[in-house]
Amino acid sequence: MNLDGKTALISGASRGIGAAIAKELASCGAEVFINYNKSVEGANKVKAEIIDLGGKAEIVQFDVANGDEVKESVKGILKTAKKIDILVNNAGITRDNIFALMKESDWDEVLDTNLKGVFFLTKAVMRPMIKARWGRIVNLTSVAGQYGNPGQANYSASKAGVIALTKSIAREGAPRNITVNAVSPGLIDTDLATSLPDNARETIISRIPAGRMGTSGEVASVVSFLVSKYADYITGQVIGISGGLYM
Repeated sequence: MNLDGKTALISGASRGIGAAIAKELASCGAEVFINYNKSVEGANKVKAEIIDLGGKAEIVQFDVANGDEVKESVKGILKTAKKIDILVNNAGITRDNIFALMKESDWDEVLDTNLKGVFFLTKAVMRPMIKARWGRIVNLTSVAGQYGNPGQANYSASKAGVIALTKSIAREGAPRNITVNAVSPGLIDTDLATSLPDNARETIISRIPAGRMGTSGEVASVVSFLVSKYADYITGQVIGISGGLYM
């Protein structure tokens, strides 16, 4: 997956899946911009790991749910790097509760970050991509957005919205050589999964035909394929990475 000369922006890349994606794209030759909102320590750690392996990385702080911050940060990256070839919309949060007890603020916060954040960031990079007549966008959705999780009405709704947004933008971008795809992880071995009670995690694993959790590296590998030349004719797709949890 040769990405030499490409510039990539990955949101929510200070840990977990986002960090794995940043390191994978950097290992393929891309200069990566590691977005974080609160964890500067995590972002700096990811940057250091990339540089230690001979890659190129910078960190950039902004809240994807804040449109003004997104616009100013993207302008700054364009001033420094002159272009953004690849965008990975990975930033996301959860505020779980059963629907009858879910607070409006928890609904708004999740939708603002997980869905509106994709809108803000994608809109900010689309014009430069259109001008360059080339771009690769990958959005992180979830199996929760495909079948719905109890206790996650807000998260499931936001991730379902990301799927629809992906397909709409893919139709608009295709004539300008901009592909837009989504990856849909299931249970991935990250801090979020390990924070689940053991019995809840084991119950989910028992429903996975592959019989195990996935890894962040497995998600990152699919993302690197989708932004490479080998996926030039793939757009508007949702690629499941769930070990068969959702088919």
